[in-house]
Amino acid sequence: MKNYVDGKVIVITGASDGFGRSLAQKTAEMGAKVVCAARREEKLKEIVDGIKAKGQSAEYVVTDVSDRKQVEHMIDFAVKTYGAVDVLVNNAGIMPLAFFEDHHKAIEKWERCIDTNTKGTLFGICAVYDQMIKQGHGHIINLDSIYGNWPSRGAAVYGMTKNGNGFLADALRLESKGKINVTTVRPTGCRPTGLTGQVVNPKAIEGILVESSLDDYFAIEQSINEGKESEYSDPESMKYFVLSADILVDSMIYCINQPLGVSISDITVRATGEYYMI
Repeated sequence: MKNYVDGKVIVITGASDGFGRSLAQKTAEMGAKVVCAARREEKLKEIVDGIKAKGQSAEYVVTDVSDRKQVEHMIDFAVKTYGAVDVLVNNAGIMPLAFFEDHHKAIEKWERCIDTNTKGTLFGICAVYDQMIKQGHGHIINLDSIYGNWPSRGAAVYGMTKNGNGFLADALRLESKGKINVTTVRPTGCRPTGLTGQVVNPKAIEGILVESSLDDYFAIEQSINEGKESEYSDPESMKYFVLSADILVDSMIYCINQPLGVSISDITVRATGEYYMI
């Protein structure tokens, strides 16, 4: 397959860890000019230095996506550095799962979730829109979640942000037809990404699981966390339990690595042995 990634300017939010880090490294290897954006400068510098050490192209810009001015600066930086923005990946996000009864300890994290997941995505779209229209082409990828597919206990706010992002993507696709390709990526469980470290109430994860699977789920998860190799951690097995970040990123790259006239609008990536019910 032709390498359509080569030479593209790709801006990635949340690039300091997880999906964003892996996507930056892999697309740079394919010849992309990568702009890494996140809040933690030391992490960004480490990633960009590593990419440059291989003779590949990357720069970074410290960005809090909940701040509209910083997001606008991020896009301005990319255009001034590389002359264009071919792809924007709205990857930054947090997942503070909690029940409504947890609101006293969850409310501030829920606010941050809305600011990062929804407003951050909207700010990214608005910041890059004029540039992509001017170029006559562009591609915006929103990292969504199966939590946005249907309401589940313990995920009201997080699910709302992801469902809303899907709505944004569909509306943008209608309004920018023929100028901006839009992709919504919906992963299921992935590791390691750092998202689970933001969960307020660990029992909230149960809301998305098939009820009869709860005991098995937590036993398998513990085994994987302890580093025990089994068919549940082997992507070659039909019992593969939870996606690696690299596998999800490969699917994102597949969406990018298309000719201008081809748009993959939605993609859901699952492990065949997962226990999620939506």
